[in-house]
Amino acid sequence: MKNYSFWNHPWSLSITAAILLSLAFPPFDVAILQIPAFIFLFRIAAITVTTRRMIYFTYPGLVLWNLFTTYWLMMADITAGIAAILANAALMLIPLWLARKLFLSKMNPILASFFAASFWVSYEFLHHNWDLAWPWLTLGNGWANLTGAIQYISVTGLLGVSFWIVFTSALAYHYIVTNSKYLLYSTLLIFFAFPLLSVVASIGGYGEQGDPIEVAIIQPNSDSYADHGGMDSIDDLIDKLLRMSGEVQTENTDVIIWPENAVDTGLTLENRQVRRMQDSLQAWNTELITGTGFIRYYDEEDAPALHRTTGGGQPYNFFNAAFHLQPSAPVDVYEKGRLVPVVERFPFLDFFHRLDVFNLVNWESLMGYGLGREANVFDVNGAQTPALICYDSVFPGWVNQFVNNGADFITIITNDGWWGDSAGHKQHFAYARLRAIEHRKWVARSANNGISGIISPDGKVQLETEYWTEDAFTFTIYTSPQTTFYTRYGNWFAYLLLISTIGGLIYFVVKRKDLEPESEETL
Repeated sequence: MKNYSFWNHPWSLSITAAILLSLAFPPFDVAILQIPAFIFLFRIAAITVTTRRMIYFTYPGLVLWNLFTTYWLMMADITAGIAAILANAALMLIPLWLARKLFLSKMNPILASFFAASFWVSYEFLHHNWDLAWPWLTLGNGWANLTGAIQYISVTGLLGVSFWIVFTSALAYHYIVTNSKYLLYSTLLIFFAFPLLSVVASIGGYGEQGDPIEVAIIQPNSDSYADHGGMDSIDDLIDKLLRMSGEVQTENTDVIIWPENAVDTGLTLENRQVRRMQDSLQAWNTELITGTGFIRYYDEEDAPALHRTTGGGQPYNFFNAAFHLQPSAPVDVYEKGRLVPVVERFPFLDFFHRLDVFNLVNWESLMGYGLGREANVFDVNGAQTPALICYDSVFPGWVNQFVNNGADFITIITNDGWWGDSAGHKQHFAYARLRAIEHRKWVARSANNGISGIISPDGKVQLETEYWTEDAFTFTIYTSPQTTFYTRYGNWFAYLLLISTIGGLIYFVVKRKDLEPESEETL
């Protein structure tokens, strides 16, 4: 009967792991379940006789985890959503396969556990940095609402949480199969060490507060699927936004923040709508950050290799952008730099364009949005802030560039209405808390349909709106003069583990004969 027990039944292990991992992400906030889930995945990897069998049992579980947690992707685009879920689950097999090689070898279990954690974190890090990037299911994101346990990410960054989880899980698995007290103590040491770092990181609070900044956050609740946000014209939409802003702004308001695509059209830097908004800012003596479509025209000699062309032959590109408007100053622009694969931009577009030397494909027609490449910040009444647009905010390394460029607080503008009343908008809001902790900066977030809110530098939510409501409020936040270790050195921890992964792979290849697999029970 032993072979039919849960511990030796790969289908039971796989489905249970999928359920536990799904519950380990917002809105459920039981992130500790990631540890038993990975113990079960490691168990499948260790007891299957071939890699093909491991994939056969683990891939369905990984697909279910992706499906249960990010099902809302299909509410925006069913084809792209299904493709993302299937592809992301397939990529997760790579670090599991490498961990399998380790666990079936004679490698010291602590060293094997360390390398297994390095492999997983390296996968997550590399997955953040290519054209098919999808950082949503980074293990550390599951802890976004459990901020007391992860204050140490101001040192390690988000991937420090992923390392902690996988290292603890791998050690725990080895303890279970060996019953070694040495491994038990090692597991407990790692499990408690990282939260202890959070306690140490919290002792001094989150540092000195700088100058006050009064922000006015507008949540217009526009219809994401209708032209002009469901209004009759772009003028009517801007009228609504200006009315809501005028009702809530005060004489002390430093900046009004509208969400992504608040001005649901393509604007140039000089046009009637921009002047209308600047006239209101003049009357209120304040500034505005808003999301909008942006049409950038180029001279022939300055045009990038990939661009669109008007009927008259002038090159241009269309960007998902943020405008910073002041009463009487040129418009500042940020062009979104992290675009959703397929939905916003065709993956590996530049590579395929260079490869197509005979111009067999009209790549310009496939490109989608133009890709922003500068992490520029806006000067808001003497304080610096980025205008992170939606997907931008889930990339720790990208946000780090803005903070290193002088950001005193973080502004996030987004439109999460594409997903309806699902877990998507709750997860996205929660992940903003991680950016606050990493850099010890205040976060001001404006979301078209919600959740909008204010997050303090320790990751605590100071104010949040209801979803799918029209709302507006003012709140005083502060600039933050301090810089964290993560701000200064960025993804140092991820690079260290990437080097460890390369070293581990080299060591395994060189010592392969000495590390002959000795699988235990195989299925």
